[in-house]
Amino acid sequence: MSAQVINGKELVQAVREHFRLEVEELAQKQVQPGLAVVLVGNDPASAVYVRNKAKACETAGIYSEVHRLPEDTGETELLALVERLNGDKRINGILVQLPLPRHINEDKVIDAIHPDKDVDCFHPVNVGNLMIGKPGFLPCTPAGVIEVLKRMNVDIAGKHAVVVGRSNIVGKPMAMLLLREHATVTVCHSRTPDMEKITSQADILVAAVGRPQMIKAKHIKPGAVVIDVGINRLPDGKLVGDVDFDDVLETAGMITPVPGCVGPMTISMLLANTIVSAKRAAGLE
Repeated sequence: MSAQVINGKELVQAVREHFRLEVEELAQKQVQPGLAVVLVGNDPASAVYVRNKAKACETAGIYSEVHRLPEDTGETELLALVERLNGDKRINGILVQLPLPRHINEDKVIDAIHPDKDVDCFHPVNVGNLMIGKPGFLPCTPAGVIEVLKRMNVDIAGKHAVVVGRSNIVGKPMAMLLLREHATVTVCHSRTPDMEKITSQADILVAAVGRPQMIKAKHIKPGAVVIDVGINRLPDGKLVGDVDFDDVLETAGMITPVPGCVGPMTISMLLANTIVSAKRAAGLE
């Protein structure tokens, strides 16, 4: 029997409608969440992400600014913009789109964002809070994955979850959030021997390795929930995930499509963090 393909569009619409209503309630209290997005250079994928984020803010009623800077923008100039946004009371969240041009130190820029406005959850303070279980922002893509699992009524507690990938943006924080939900978590990566043996034990498999269609049916436990975080463009222009969707479809119990699920849900969690930040700034949380 074919896996249930998760309807990402339907889930995202429900989440964003909830946020729209929440923003309407805040407006009654004279509070409007604000997000500033900074894009340096002309990376096509980054430009698409930024456009989607701005559109999502508009739909939810969140004030947004997009700062588009040329490729040759200096590090000092970018840091000065971040500092100005740190002090802008209209702005509750600051997102600097990565990757940055090579002449700019990404760590310096991330560290310059005030932790209270770090809605991407990249600042060391927020990453530390995540690690020790303190309240704070949740990293957007991993939080989006958890949201998908919960809305699909997937029981996470006690299950064996395997994360393929150990990046700071997805793999590591994904493992932490699954642990918070009481899963038993294994992290696989490029140096994991016999990965197939491990992934095929997973009740929940999260693929976040950045290699197109790497995960095949042989990696999947029959009936497993497969969450594909990857988004890769093939030479023919087709967008695919880290999971070979067609190959896995008859083995998995549930699977996310690419594109159309984890990506839009990631943006939804960015909205969630921005709303939380606005509430804190207004003393409402």
